Amino acid sequence: MTDLSPALQPTVPTADVGALLEEFGGDAIGADTHALTGLEAVFDVPVKVQAVLGRSRMPIGELLRLKAGMVVELDRRVGEPVDIFVNDRLIARGEVVMIDDSLGVTLTEIVQPER
Repeated sequence: MTDLSPALQPTVPTADVGALLEEFGGDAIGADTHALTGLEAVFDVPVKVQAVLGRSRMPIGELLRLKAGMVVELDRRVGEPVDIFVNDRLIARGEVVMIDDSLGVTLTEIVQPER
């Protein structure tokens, strides 16, 4: 796993994680903000995070003909939120932002888990 550039480093101190989760509807994702003090043991557990801009289907032959500069049409329009997945589970939606020379995502909605 690579380190984030300084521009993408979290700016919230560990002690404020509970407040951050509460602000984004922490109860909706099952987080008891008072119990977070016992979670330090899992703070370094790696997870796969994906920001999905859109999807496309194409035959393998067309995929193999792709070259630099070609455009692949996605199933989303400009301005639509991107989906944020953690370990292949949809957890949020957000907007793509530019931070210095890097792309990032600002979370705009925490997705309620289906029961």
